[in-house]
Amino acid sequence: DISGPVGIAMMTKQMQDLGFVYLLQFAAILSINLGIINILPIPALDGGRVLFVLIEKIKGSPVNHKFEGMAHTVFFVALIGLMIVVTVRDVLNLF
Repeated sequence: DISGPVGIAMMTKQMQDLGFVYLLQFAAILSINLGIINILPIPALDGGRVLFVLIEKIKGSPVNHKFEGMAHTVFFVALIGLMIVVTVRDVLNLF
């Protein structure tokens, strides 16, 4: 199940109600998950930049800057779209 900022805020409140240890564990899990997601080889994330550096090393020449920029832009827009959809779904689940 995927949650956006609204869902995460609701889960944070639930963990707070359970106690400090649960809240701390939740914060740790959230931080680890964000780190793992960020390092995935998806353009627009840090792992996407690593992907292009690896491609340059294997290829032996730089990746076309226009192509790399376009890839980052397309995936950034897709990630923003996903964030909007997930946030709207979280808000609808409130009611």
